[in-house]
Amino acid sequence: MELVDIFVEEGGDLLDHSDGLLSQLREQTEDQELIVGLQRDLHTLKGGARMAGMMSVGELGHAMESLLEAAAAQKVELGEAGVSLLERGFDRLHGMITRVAARRAVGMPEALIEEFTARAENRAVAAPEPAELAEVGAAVGAEAAPQATAPKTSTKVVPLKPLSMPINPDAGFDDDDLGVRAPQEQVRIRADLLDRLVNYAGEVAIYRARLEQQLSAFRSTAQEMEQTNLRLRDQLRRLDSETEAQIIARYQREGDAGSETFDPLELDRFSTLQQLSRALAESAADLQSLHGSMEDLTRQYETLLTQQSRVSSELQEGLMRTRMLPFDSLVPRLRRVIRQAASETGKQAQLKLDGAQGELDRNVLERMTAPLEHMLRNAIAHGLEVPDVRRAAGKPDEGSIRVAVRREGSEVVLQISDDGAGLNRDAIRARAIERELIQADAVLSETELDQLIMQPGFSTAETVSRLAGRGVGMDVVASEVRQLGGTIDIASRPGEGTTFTLRLPQTLAVTQAVFVKIGDTEYAVPIASVRGVGRISREDLAKSDASYRYGGEDYALHDLGALVGTSTAKAEGHLQMPLLLVRSGDLRAAVAVDQVVGSREIVVKSGGPQLLSIPGIFGATIMGDGRVVVILDVVPLVRRFAAAPRDTTPVVHASEQRGVPLVMVVDDSVTMRKVTGRVLERHSFEVATAKDGLDALERMADFVPDLMLLDIEMPRMDGYELATAMKADPRLRNVPIIMITSRTGEKHRQRAMDLGVERYLGKPYQEAELMRNVFDLLGVEHTGDGSLQ
Repeated sequence: MELVDIFVEEGGDLLDHSDGLLSQLREQTEDQELIVGLQRDLHTLKGGARMAGMMSVGELGHAMESLLEAAAAQKVELGEAGVSLLERGFDRLHGMITRVAARRAVGMPEALIEEFTARAENRAVAAPEPAELAEVGAAVGAEAAPQATAPKTSTKVVPLKPLSMPINPDAGFDDDDLGVRAPQEQVRIRADLLDRLVNYAGEVAIYRARLEQQLSAFRSTAQEMEQTNLRLRDQLRRLDSETEAQIIARYQREGDAGSETFDPLELDRFSTLQQLSRALAESAADLQSLHGSMEDLTRQYETLLTQQSRVSSELQEGLMRTRMLPFDSLVPRLRRVIRQAASETGKQAQLKLDGAQGELDRNVLERMTAPLEHMLRNAIAHGLEVPDVRRAAGKPDEGSIRVAVRREGSEVVLQISDDGAGLNRDAIRARAIERELIQADAVLSETELDQLIMQPGFSTAETVSRLAGRGVGMDVVASEVRQLGGTIDIASRPGEGTTFTLRLPQTLAVTQAVFVKIGDTEYAVPIASVRGVGRISREDLAKSDASYRYGGEDYALHDLGALVGTSTAKAEGHLQMPLLLVRSGDLRAAVAVDQVVGSREIVVKSGGPQLLSIPGIFGATIMGDGRVVVILDVVPLVRRFAAAPRDTTPVVHASEQRGVPLVMVVDDSVTMRKVTGRVLERHSFEVATAKDGLDALERMADFVPDLMLLDIEMPRMDGYELATAMKADPRLRNVPIIMITSRTGEKHRQRAMDLGVERYLGKPYQEAELMRNVFDLLGVEHTGDGSLQ
């Protein structure tokens, strides 16, 4: 049984490769390289079948190989009839191997073997018996079904061209010959195990991001330590100078008094003071040395994290490549579907491909296989005309079905088009009225009529057949596309054909994304769909006919808040509104946001079928600090809300958007910032910190706090200067300020009050007193359980 499994796997690969050569042979029936390539594939297949005990497969392969051998030796001409016969033979081989894989019996196709033998020997053959069945369709996931009769081949004797050597019917490859095509070594792995490995690689990336974030916090703390050490060394220098000055002054006083028994330096109090001063100086030098060692270790850790990031990225990319499948792998299956449907309907059709070399995510490809097959069957059953009708319309007898695959931003676009008669909108309207889907006097556009074919159970076929008439299919296609978070569009022209355009998300596990904020919520947008970032004045954004010009193209303006159903973008602290420029296909949209945070690599986590069924939800990702951020696919959101009016409400105070008050703590002491921040967080406040006045002003460019706790003595800009700047700024002047300082003198207090400071507390403060002032200034009540009212 193991040998049979090996044969089935190799046979499937060989037949898929042969199908591609056969498609080219239809266009170039005399190409010797294609004929020899098919001959090699059949020879390898024949040898494997006989080794596995599948004699019927081996005999049919041998008969087909004999025909190709005769064609290669120019003993017979293949022509269109010969290629069609080969197509039937390959379809039969595929059906037989499918039955072998299912452990079902396979009969000897004697009539089909006779047809190949007769054509190879250039003689006539009688019509096959009706009992001879063509087992096609097993490749599309269904059991093979018999045809009414097997098609007859031409019985006309073709005159042979002069040959340079006599005909030898026994010429050919020996069964013991080695196959020219050696199978490539492969490892089979379960899909669920591969998905778990990809998930583990994603977890490694998340942990790496957390390490990078913690290392960044460590470096920031080390910089604070360096600043503290610099202040300590400065204070020690001043202490040394003060000590020396006191020693000199004491010596002078002793000299003036005439008492020179002891030099001042010989007194214990001075020597002890100097010893302590020198010891502190040495400790400060040791701290500086320790800080240097910490800096060296931090740089080494950053280097190791960079290397680990590179290896992790390569691991993720390698695992992701294992999830990708070329669209070419689906092509033989689609060709067999078309040949089967054309044979059953008496029509002629040829599959043409565009962009089939591209790779798609395995999940997308597997879930779209059945919908694609159904759409191809529909194209033949409903779209293409029979040869007589096509000939009368000035079209070639053989219809054309084109499948195009391309990438547009973060979407995969599949286009299935035919050159048939197009949708019969009169029949669609009549059937819709009959089923009471629309009123008889309803006025519908062509697009609205076309969309009716995706209603459950809808069909315009007059009779029920294996291919059409049951009304089951297009609604399943539409449902599958919606579950993948995609869209489907229909374009049809009478007499020219129909085009179905499927837009599907590119569901990769790892991707680059741009992070944006709207209100207090952060979202990630896949960078593949982002064209750029822009800014627009608030006055231009408020215009009803406003648009944004970028790269020579006009982008329609939208608001991310309106798209996701939250408060509109206000971008407080920005003179102009930030815009995220999104492009997909013909869609161009400039989406207003509160802030563009930046871009980074993220790990995409599936939200499950419930979340993915919501338009615009691409998935979610986990940040380094453990937060879950939703990944938005902005394109379907824009398409859905394109006609929604924009909210032009003027900018309001930030506290109207925040559910929890934001308190900023400004102090040059790391300990003071941490302790005060924890006190505020215990009482359910949101906390922001700054190490001096300049740092606070830079941070307040992005937000306006509801309250500020401010120290006086700080480097670069002290508390008085910061309070003066805030009271002079119309955006910040209404922020209440509580000064907390060790300067408790009346002079310092009065200056603070003159600047407009609301409260003045001394260090160390009492927590109860601080919180009483905070609650009073914010106008909120404390419930006693840590929450606010």
